[in-house]
Order: sequence, then C-alpha cells, then structure tokens
Amino acid sequence: MADVASFALDHTAVHAPYIRRIAVETGPRGDAISNFDVRFVQPNAGEIPTAGLHTIEHVLASVLRDHLDGVIDISPFGCRTGFHLITWGEPAVTDVARAVRTGLTAIADEITWDDVPGVDAVSCGNYRDHSLHSAREWSKHILAQGISLDAFARVGV
Repeated sequence: MADVASFALDHTAVHAPYIRRIAVETGPRGDAISNFDVRFVQPNAGEIPTAGLHTIEHVLASVLRDHLDGVIDISPFGCRTGFHLITWGEPAVTDVARAVRTGLTAIADEITWDDVPGVDAVSCGNYRDHSLHSAREWSKHILAQGISLDAFARVGV
C-alpha cells in the first residue's frame, strides 16, 4: 500500500486547533496542488458531532471560496477532528488561517439556517444530518482557543 502523509503524522504530538500544510503535489503540467490539515479538535481527545461537522463543511465550502483563491475542496476527516483543504497553488498558511477564521466567525455570529448552502434532498446526500446550533457552538469553541499556524506549538493564535 502507498504511504499516506496524513497517517505519518504523530497525532499524539499535535496541539489543535491548527492549520498545517501536509504536502504540495505537482501535476504533469506543473500545476501545484496543496493539501492542508485544518484541525479543529485534538486528535483522540474528542470529535465534532456529525451534524455540526456537516454544517460547518457546507458553510466553509462556500465561504472559503469567497476568501481564498484556488479552493478545490474541503472535506471532513473521518475521525471528525477537522478537514482536508485542497487548493490550487501554494497559499500561505496565514492566508488559509485567515479565511478559516472568517468562515468560523460567520458561522458563530452571522449565518442563519437560510444561509447554509445545500441542505435539501436535491443538493445534499444526507440533508437531514445538519445542525446549525452545533456548528455555531463548535465554531465559537474553536475560535476561543485560537487557530495555531503550527501543528506542534501554539503559534500565531
């Protein structure tokens, strides 16, 4: 089996919340694609409930595209402690963190149910599994802790 960079990370040594560039891959035409670890919860110490994580995903999928160039996808980790963010190019970790903070702040303070994209049977594969209340509470909790620019030390929080 191929080695996966995310599984090589010592999950016991990190200090969430943080943003970490996992890798930059170069395609056959020279295009760079960056993969970021957007970690909101300390691994093996907790997890975001599925409905809240799902709602955070839907809002960030939209808001990040408004505040960060080159967003390809943001997808939740199966462990429910954060997300993979995939982008074209090599955006700075500080720019990713700024966009993520903007998204979480919007969820915590501004977003209403009517603002959450993709929450019906036509646009979501599990539209019944959402919770704006949970997304709002988790966003406030993450913002209160601060998002580090380093996975192993609290930097730039």
